[in-house]
Amino acid sequence: MSRAARPTLGLSLQFADPRHRAELPRHKVARWIRAALEAPGEIAVRIVGEDEGRELNRSYRGKDYATNVLTFDYSQEPLVHADLVLCAPVVEREARELGLPLADHYAHLLVHGTLHAQGWDHETSDADAEAMEARETEVLRGLGLHDPYTRG
Repeated sequence: MSRAARPTLGLSLQFADPRHRAELPRHKVARWIRAALEAPGEIAVRIVGEDEGRELNRSYRGKDYATNVLTFDYSQEPLVHADLVLCAPVVEREARELGLPLADHYAHLLVHGTLHAQGWDHETSDADAEAMEARETEVLRGLGLHDPYTRG
């Protein structure tokens, strides 16, 4: 898909935890999300701290810890409408452990969350996980970024 043909995106970018604001300029966040969008979208991205991330994960998934990204998808057609919540301390810790630039890890998680918002799921079966991983890798390569699933 050419750059001109990318789906339109209405983006709300919110920083409840501002520690990574400089790493997440609006134009980069929009570029990363658009690369994974297959339909027009209205997406809110909220960067949160550990407490809010943990509370949301506990309330909506029954898991008592902060996770890297939560996707709240409301519709997929004709408009992808979703909230993506990323927990800054978790993303930072993972990037450090993986030896990745912080912005690259955010890009991966935003692509991952955007795919979830469109119905992709890696928890339903091994085949679904492989398909989602392949799509993430394809999108990230198109952005000039790492393959998060390279083993070795």
